[in-house]
Amino acid sequence: MIAKTLKTTGGKINIKVPSTLGEVTLGQMIEIQETPVLNDLGAISILSGIPIDQLQNVQNINDFQVFGDAILLLSQQIKHLYNSDAILKNITFKLNRDGKTVNVIGNLSVEPAGAFMAARDIIAEEINGHIKQHGETDWKECFNPSLKACCQVLAHYFYCKVTGKKYNEYEAEEFCSEIKKLRVTEALPIAKHFFTCYPGLSKQKISFFHRLQRYWKKRQEYNHLKNLSISTP
Repeated sequence: MIAKTLKTTGGKINIKVPSTLGEVTLGQMIEIQETPVLNDLGAISILSGIPIDQLQNVQNINDFQVFGDAILLLSQQIKHLYNSDAILKNITFKLNRDGKTVNVIGNLSVEPAGAFMAARDIIAEEINGHIKQHGETDWKECFNPSLKACCQVLAHYFYCKVTGKKYNEYEAEEFCSEIKKLRVTEALPIAKHFFTCYPGLSKQKISFFHRLQRYWKKRQEYNHLKNLSISTP
């Protein structure tokens, strides 16, 4: 964390901003990604948790320079994270005082069937949206799923494993609130794995989108993503 006390028109304010992605939650990165017009103060507000109106009352604008540099570094790190295959062995959710630890690397399958189908549709919609906006030519080379879609897929993957409850689509969607609390370095590699393995969602980890290239060489396959069999090829 980068911490600094700044003078404001009404006193002082203590600001702490992450210096590495390991200190940033998935929820923070989603908010940054989904903000239409994001300036430095907006990014600092999201990462520090301090309302932007308080930041606007800092006396010297130059005091924000150290935080701006940190944010630039984070933006570079997130690009590298998209290419990382480093999936953690375990993920701990703090649902209660003791927390719940889930074995991830030993069970990279989206289960049960309802979760599988929901995750499959989210991935298909994300891919179709990218193709519609950018075209089919070389789309696999530049496609990166939105962090919101990654969060949704992980919610369906983790819901039963973490809560111990039977699968419920609506409750799984609400579980996104817990997924957003994960560090982005924990969450994104797992989500990327499922986009890589689509439509199987249970294959062994491989290089990013290599399996997609096998499935979508023909044009007609782009137009029938949601009709693909739920069985693992």
